[in-house]
Amino acid sequence: MKIMKGLLKKNQVIIYVIALMLVTAGYLNYTTNTTEQVSAQTAMEIEANDDTQIADIGDATLVNSEAVSENEVTENTGENVNENTNNTNGDTTQETNGNITQNTNTTENNTATQTSAAVTTDEYFTKSKLERDTMYSQMIESYENVLNSSNSLETQKQSATEEIKKINDIKNSIMICENLISTKGFTNNIVFVNGDSISVIIGIEQLQQEEVAQIQNIISRELNAEIENIHISTK
Repeated sequence: MKIMKGLLKKNQVIIYVIALMLVTAGYLNYTTNTTEQVSAQTAMEIEANDDTQIADIGDATLVNSEAVSENEVTENTGENVNENTNNTNGDTTQETNGNITQNTNTTENNTATQTSAAVTTDEYFTKSKLERDTMYSQMIESYENVLNSSNSLETQKQSATEEIKKINDIKNSIMICENLISTKGFTNNIVFVNGDSISVIIGIEQLQQEEVAQIQNIISRELNAEIENIHISTK
């Protein structure tokens, strides 16, 4: 009997321990599942919240990006327009200034060339007349030396007198011819007399046939020259 009672007590203790272990295992299982569900739900909520935040941040960034892009486009467009306008204005101004400067320089160069040519022409006629008159003065001086020389014969003195008169007549006739030619509009002109041949130089590029005839008539009348002996040229 005592042995039986001892075995029953041991069996009851074992059953009690097993029951306690089952209860504990069930509780632990329930707790674990609940924790896993809560953790999973929390993770899902956190993930959803993260996705929402990411989506919100992405949308905001996209909007800002578009805004920035539009602003950049506007600014760039404005800069390009301003730059193109400035370039256009600068190029136009430079081109206009370049054309004005070039035209001004061309005009100044042409004027300087014309002035230089005019001065050269004037100098030519002034110098040529001076040399011609100097030659006549030297010829007259030579004949006067013959007249004043005690060693000169009467025939030599008479010839010297005639030559002086002839030279003075030619000088006077030349002066009259040049003055008359000037009244025709040819201020620069010079007449050279070499015996029967007479040369006339007019400071102009080209003469009309009518103008040539007028000059020939003046020379023929004042110097008693034949038309075929009158040679007219331009300078």
